[in-house]
Amino acid sequence: MHSMQQTEVNVDIRSYMRGLGERARAASRALAGAPAAAKNRALAAVAENIDKTRDDLAAQNRKDLERARRMDLDAASIDRLELNESRLNAIIAGLHQIADLPDPVGAITNLNYRPSGIQVGQMRVPLGVIGIIYESRPNVTADAAALGLKSGNAVILRGGSEALNSNLAITRCIARGLAAAGLPEASVQAVASVDRGAVGALLRMSEYVDVIVPRGGKGLVERVMRESSIPTIKHLDGVCHVYIDDQADIDKAVRIAVNAKTQRFGTCNTMETLLVHKKIARLALSRIAPMMRRAGVALRGCERTLALTDGVPATEQDWYEEYLAPILAVRIVDGIDQAMEHINGYGSRHTDAVVTENIGRARRFLLEVDSSSVMVNASTRFADGFEYGLGAEVGISTDKLHARGPVGLTGLTSQKFVVFGDGHIRE
Repeated sequence: MHSMQQTEVNVDIRSYMRGLGERARAASRALAGAPAAAKNRALAAVAENIDKTRDDLAAQNRKDLERARRMDLDAASIDRLELNESRLNAIIAGLHQIADLPDPVGAITNLNYRPSGIQVGQMRVPLGVIGIIYESRPNVTADAAALGLKSGNAVILRGGSEALNSNLAITRCIARGLAAAGLPEASVQAVASVDRGAVGALLRMSEYVDVIVPRGGKGLVERVMRESSIPTIKHLDGVCHVYIDDQADIDKAVRIAVNAKTQRFGTCNTMETLLVHKKIARLALSRIAPMMRRAGVALRGCERTLALTDGVPATEQDWYEEYLAPILAVRIVDGIDQAMEHINGYGSRHTDAVVTENIGRARRFLLEVDSSSVMVNASTRFADGFEYGLGAEVGISTDKLHARGPVGLTGLTSQKFVVFGDGHIRE
């Protein structure tokens, strides 16, 4: 493995990053034609290396945890940073899961004969080099590397400085796995510098990097959006809604609303605003509000909501808010049109759900709500790669071009036209 990945580097950051870029570009060309069997062998070897080096990984992780405590990081940040036995087991299981997924690369679809006699189709191909910038969780190092590798892409990983030792230790396991399968070690490279200039340099390396994926808080994503000269796959906020229609099954509505908010508070697919049709509001809120209170959720409601249940008045800002906390904004609406107007006006195009038994309204909601995941009679918490059958995800995209929604293997590929002839010439 390249020596600069073993320890933190203190060299001119731009030239260091260019070196990573050059090696990644060369590796991406070799990887593009790698057979699925070789990529799967590499993933299995990485899993084996992680299993064999648990003691070293734990020792490196302890260094990061000790530093985090000295820096007075909060308990949630320290928890995200920890690589305990169960998390290592999950990383190993995830690598095997990704190896078991079908390889999208090389698949040809829509192959048709044209009147000229040629056959024209579309082939799935890797994007090339992916730069992934993320915070806290060392497991992202393994997940992102595995998804990139399986989809035939070289990956440059820039994790948070708080996880440097853990990330570099995992990357060493990945390098050994790649070498065992005869694939270029530069297929996965971690930035071995805590220099903040590394991110800025990566965002401007368009000659080497084809796409950037930021995974982290709003500040990180905003910085990437502001500075990147490279296309990004990203989402900024998860302001998710559930709309309970007056033609909803009330038992379904209660179950879905409570799950969408309380199953986990801190995820991007958690409901942040509940919209309820005025005709069913009294019945729905009489059951939902006490359950929310028992789960520790504080309500912020519109005037009509506060006439029916306890809470504090919602401000205009509340409708835009991604709380990631036990707080829920509630609004009573006149019907589906006002609900969709609210979602398209205040939402973040992440995930929105309708609860209704009216098939016509369900279809309208699916067509007219402009979000990357739109659901009928299901909790917003299903919006992730694992639940969608993608195996894993590199992130969620609320953009409209290229990938939208949870981004799995297919989202890390593109298509090109392929033409088959047999001496054909254009007349």
